[in-house]
Amino acid sequence: MALTPQNNQAFLREVDEELRRDQVASFGRRYGLWVAVAIVAVLAAFGGWIWWQHHQKEKAAEQGVLLQQAMDDLGASKVNAATSALAKLESSGSDGYRASAKFVQADILLNKQDLKGAAAKFAEVANDTSLPGEFRDLALLRQTAAEYDTLKPQAVVDRLRGLASKQSPWFGSAGEMVAVAYIRLGRRDLAGKMFGEMAQTESVPESIRQRAVQMASALGVDAPASKAPTTPTSEEKNAG
Repeated sequence: MALTPQNNQAFLREVDEELRRDQVASFGRRYGLWVAVAIVAVLAAFGGWIWWQHHQKEKAAEQGVLLQQAMDDLGASKVNAATSALAKLESSGSDGYRASAKFVQADILLNKQDLKGAAAKFAEVANDTSLPGEFRDLALLRQTAAEYDTLKPQAVVDRLRGLASKQSPWFGSAGEMVAVAYIRLGRRDLAGKMFGEMAQTESVPESIRQRAVQMASALGVDAPASKAPTTPTSEEKNAG
């Protein structure tokens, strides 16, 4: 018996639904195992990521405690104990802890009048391309200060040219070393110009600006000091 249009539509819907159920069942039989494996893999990866984050936080906390212990040991004049703790942080995966450990080690060597050893330690930071530029610039500045008396004037100028500019937060310290190097090179004109710029740059610490005024005047450059900045500069913070 022929189907009415309504019954025909109902029949087609039933066939369509049955076909979809068969397709889903077939997909499940064919790919179900792989889907399950994929889900497990994703969950495992997510769980691993959470564990890694937690592990990194725990490791950072441990390194923070170690650095603080080293500083406490230094304060108590236990230099050997501090040096041992700092050596463990030299290979830290944290930029901040690794650089800080080497800076403190260099300062320990400076206190022992080991300028060569301190310069080498600063150089390790300056040449570590994985570290942020701020760490490397400060390390280069301090390396140069430690080596200053043994460097040729032109080497000082070449090394610190990028830091001896108004755009650099280290203009004061770098500018002084470069200006004195210019004097040693017989370039009093360049030295006077450098001191004059430093004297009128507010980001330069006031003590350096006052010296710059005196040096500029001695070199025939009229450079009154600028108004003192209202907030501490990077150099003043690090000096503190």
